[in-house]
Amino acid sequence: MSTTAHPWITELRTRLDALEAALLRGDATEVESASAQVQAVLQHAPKTAEFGQAGGTLRADMLDQAQRFGQLRQAVMRANGHNERALRSLMPGQAKQATYGRLSGATKPSGPGQAFLSA
Repeated sequence: MSTTAHPWITELRTRLDALEAALLRGDATEVESASAQVQAVLQHAPKTAEFGQAGGTLRADMLDQAQRFGQLRQAVMRANGHNERALRSLMPGQAKQATYGRLSGATKPSGPGQAFLSA
């Protein structure tokens, strides 16, 4: 971690830390809130020109945080899939469409376009 990180990167790291902590606690409400806060920070990203400044670490720091964000997003998607499967097993009539499965209305399989995967 750079000691002179751009303030936006510092804020992004802080919000990703909060998202990771909420995921580790398994607190769905906090995960949702932390995700919204990460999205808010992303909407206020620096101008493109700032990423190319000579001697700056903003571009490298952003790439590191983008990788971390992707990993946390995958964790959120997996947790959502686990929750959906648990809900279907406990309350089959209340559950929404399966995370893994065939698209509704498909009469016969006709290649990879017929299936979907959301987590």
